[in-house]
Amino acid sequence: MTKSDLSKAMAKKAGLSQSAAEKALKAFLGSVTAALKKKERVTLVGFGSFAVLRRAARKGRNPQTGKEINIKAANVPKFRAGAALKSAVK
Repeated sequence: MTKSDLSKAMAKKAGLSQSAAEKALKAFLGSVTAALKKKERVTLVGFGSFAVLRRAARKGRNPQTGKEINIKAANVPKFRAGAALKSAVK
């Protein structure tokens, strides 16, 4: 499902116009992104939670040359599914 498909489904289920659903989806995604940039956790009870984890620096290998490289430390987004979502998917 693409972002466009999701906004169409939201519009249909919520009885909104397509443009209102797109604005709502963009606002949601923007709010989650802004919170994660501030390293805040976003929890949607029953659905799941978004968080930022710190990935430590590590050694890696270039698959083409086999040469060892240093990979810098980085912040990465993580999603953990909630109990309701897990049971709905089973």
